[in-house]
Amino acid sequence: MRLNTLKPSPGAKRPRLRVGRGASAGQGKTCGRGVKGQRARKGGYHKVGFEGGQMPIQRRMPKVGFRSAMAATRAEIRLYELAKVDAAVIDVAALVKAGVAPAGTERAKVVLSGKLEKAVTLKGIAVTRGARAAIEAAGGKIEA
Repeated sequence: MRLNTLKPSPGAKRPRLRVGRGASAGQGKTCGRGVKGQRARKGGYHKVGFEGGQMPIQRRMPKVGFRSAMAATRAEIRLYELAKVDAAVIDVAALVKAGVAPAGTERAKVVLSGKLEKAVTLKGIAVTRGARAAIEAAGGKIEA
C-alpha cells in the first residue's frame, strides 16, 4: 500500500446533486422543494420540528421516566467489591479512592452480592440486613 494509491472505495464519494439544471437532470423546476409553501421559498424560516402548526411529535409523545439528581451522589456497593479496598477502615473516601464508587459519591450502601472472605471495618456506610450478616460472619464490623 502506498500513499499515492489510496482512494475511497467505489460508490463512497457521490457527486454533488446539481439542482435547478433542467428536467433531464432530474431536479429541475421546483428542485426537490415540492410546490409552494414556506419551505419552498428562498430563506423560508421554520423551527426544527415545526409541523405547520400541528402539535409537533415531541409534544404529542408522553413524558417518560424521571432522573434523580441525587443519584449522582449515591452509590451501591456489592459485597465482593469490599475486598478490592486496601484500607484499615473503609469509608466513602476509601471506596472512591479504590475505584469501587464513582467520584462525587457522598453516601454509599453495601448490598449482599457475592462472597466476602476477609474481615472489614465499615465506617459511615449503610448496609442491608443480608450484607450486615455476611460482614459479621467474615469477622468484620460496622461502625456508625
